[in-house]
Order: sequence, then structure tokens, then C-alpha cells
Amino acid sequence: MTDALARKRRILLRSGKSPFDADSLERSLHRDVFATNAGNLIFSDAAHKILTTPQTEVVSNGIRAVASEAERINEEYDVFVVPLANAFRPTFERALTRMTQLIKRLRIPVVVLGVGAQADLRYDATRLKPMEPTVRQFVTAVLDRSVSIGVRGEFTEQYLKDMGFRDVEVIGCPSMFMNGETFTLDKRVESLTPDSRVSVNGSHSAVRAHGLDAVIRRAHRRYPHLRFVGQNLLEAELLHWRETAHPTGAQTSMPTHPSHPMYREDKVRLYVDPATWIGELREFDFSFGSRIHGNIAALLAGVPSTVLCSDSRTLELCRYFGIPHRKISEVPRTVDPAELYEAADFGELVNGHKERFLRFTGFMEKNGLENTFTHGDGGAAFDARLAGLTLPPAVRPWIDSDPETLSGRFNWLRGRMEELSSENDQLRGQLARKTPPVSIKVQTSRRGATLPSAYRRARRVVARPVRKLLRPEE
Repeated sequence: MTDALARKRRILLRSGKSPFDADSLERSLHRDVFATNAGNLIFSDAAHKILTTPQTEVVSNGIRAVASEAERINEEYDVFVVPLANAFRPTFERALTRMTQLIKRLRIPVVVLGVGAQADLRYDATRLKPMEPTVRQFVTAVLDRSVSIGVRGEFTEQYLKDMGFRDVEVIGCPSMFMNGETFTLDKRVESLTPDSRVSVNGSHSAVRAHGLDAVIRRAHRRYPHLRFVGQNLLEAELLHWRETAHPTGAQTSMPTHPSHPMYREDKVRLYVDPATWIGELREFDFSFGSRIHGNIAALLAGVPSTVLCSDSRTLELCRYFGIPHRKISEVPRTVDPAELYEAADFGELVNGHKERFLRFTGFMEKNGLENTFTHGDGGAAFDARLAGLTLPPAVRPWIDSDPETLSGRFNWLRGRMEELSSENDQLRGQLARKTPPVSIKVQTSRRGATLPSAYRRARRVVARPVRKLLRPEE
């Protein structure tokens, strides 16, 4: 067999990291491997698994979208696959522009595995009007390199068709197809009781604008085994370092804030690997909240879930997949998770799954992509490789001060300081060779050595949480 025939088809996948990239919590948070929201890894890991066949090699791009790398990508890869979430939103416009600039310089096929527009629960796209030219350029560039573009639901489909695009297909999100064409889900208990294990999730906006904090407080009082699962990078920083530079982190009504009772009781988690996330959720009886992928993770674990939809991106996915849901604006603050559990009907979700799976894989084949369930081993090798890894544990509240708890954090910080010191030496050497000499403002330590500003920031990062941790309770 010739090298050309033996060569696997190389797929470049837009994702924060490979599912097989097992790193420490400190480094994972420093790298922001989930691009600010851990929910991104649910659908990117699913896409990685689905695309893995004996004929393909899947490589993560680390979310990079650099136009100058186009020629290298053209030479090294056969297709660029882009799973997305709510990419059509104002706060993502700059990133969408960068991605468009890269795609325009690619000669290989580009396939979008589900993209969504974000509006309110009324599907009012008025706020998206100013960024319409950016969306138009992106979709045009993609359709120049693929047969059609995959969108997450009805709202996004209509949004693009109103702009004149016709090659638009509703395919949902790859995350729901992580296990192929079968999807089974049963209520394990007849009803929830105070002894039930309940998982809750929610965004800062849902807590602030829709009173989800009141629902969580009531559930916390009634269910001793309640657990909050966070997703944002700022929440991870609060859990692991007890502080974050992001101003939203000051919201004390969130269970991820150090002052919250659930934080102090070690009832909060955040995951940097979907496998760990899904695995730990298998112990629960029910999941609810405003995070769509937080609840999809629970569904993949076989746990009944209800989504409290706060915008179009969550609503259109729930409607497409038949996931039990309610509009959060219509949910009373006195609602009990037991009420949501009792009302949840999973018939449409389970019974319609195979048809949706075939639509998804049909879209892939139309765009020249194979899938592991039709052209491979159904993900067996992928799952086996993942099971053989030692993945980092969940990020959990920093409420201990014993040496074992502190050592991992301090060892990582020491390594970072050494890296920064080495980088600073290199910069000083480069500056010394410049003519005329360039002066740089540095801080002098007590020993007379100069310290880079990044070092000082790292020192402040660890100093503040340690002082808070060791300070007696007031």
C-alpha cells in the first residue's frame, strides 16, 4: 500500500483541548482550556469522538483562529470542522470576524457542526441587527467551502434564512449524539425526597435577573445533598484560588462565591473534563437549572433533567431535542425541584433521538465527513483510551489549609514564577542588545533582583487568598 493510500484523513477540530489532554487543574485554568465556559468541552469532546474513525485523525486547534496560519492548515489538514454554540451574539463578534478571516484563506472544506444565534425568549433578533454583516460574511465563507451549514435550532435557521441563506440545516448540537443513535433515560425514583441527590446549575445572569438564587436557597434548605455545578472560568478561579479579577465574580448570591453557604459546605463543583463531569453526575437523581450543557451532561449520565430556559439558545435546543424545559421567566421562585421532576416527560427526547441522529449523520456525510458509529467502532477505542487516562479531579471550594491541599497550588505557582523569571532574563537580554538602550520599569526586591510585573501579579494572586484562608472567622 502506498503512503498516499495509507495516510489518514486529518481533521482540524475547533476545540479548547483534546479529550486526551490530561493536565493539572492549575494549568488547565491558566490555559483556559474550555474558552471561559466548560460547557464548550461537552460538544467539542462529542465531536472529537464522533469524527474519530480508522480512516481519520482528529487534532484540536486550541480555539486558535489566526489567519496567518491558513497556509500551514491547508498543507497539513484535509478539513476544518467547527462546532459552535451561541456564536451569533454581539460579544462574540470579534472572535467571529477572526474566524472568518482564517476561513477565507483556507482551500480545504470547512464544516460547521451546529451554530446558534442568541436572542431573548421571544426570538426577537433586533439586538443582532448591527452584527448582521459579520454573520453574513462568516456564513458566506463557510458555504463557499461546504454544502450546507448546520445550526442548532429553529430560531437560528429562520435568522439565517431571513438573510437570504438557503443551505441551512437544523442538526442540534453534537453533544446529544455522544453515544450514537440510542438514548435511554428513566426516572430512577418515583419522586424526590429530602434524601435525593439533586444537581443544580445556573449562570450569573439567571441568578441576577431571574431570581434563580431564591430557587437555589430553598432547594439548599430542603435537599441536604444538593450540589451546584459551575461552568465559567471566573467560577473556577473563585473555587480554586478564592478570587477572580472578573468583576462579575463579586456576585455573592452565586454558590461559587466564597461567602455562599454552599461554598463553605463543599457543595460546589466545576469540571475541566467532560468524562469526569458526566461520571460524577451518574450518582444523582435529578438535575435542573439554566445551563443547557450542564443539563445535557446530566442527560448523558442517564440523569433526568429540566432546563430553565433564559434565552433563545437554550430554548431552541430544548425544543429540537425534546428536553423537558420551562421558561425561567415563568418559573416561580418558590418552585421545588420535586415539582420539576414530577412534570418532566422524556418521551419525545427518547423516541425521536434516532431520527435526529440520522439527520445529524446525514448532514455530516453530505459534507464529506465520516462518523464512528457508521464507519468505525462506535467509539469503543475512543472510550477505552479515555478510560485509561488519569484525569484531574473536579475543581472544588478551597476551604482547607492543610499542607496537602496547598502543595499542588504552591508547586504550580513556583513553576510559573521560574518560567516568568526565565522569560524576564530573555527579555532583558534582548533589550540590552538594542541601540539606544531601552529602559524598563521593574520592581526591585529586597535582595536587589528585578522582578517582572507578571511575577508580582502571580505573587498577589496567591497572597490574598492565603491571607483570607488563614484569617480567623469573624
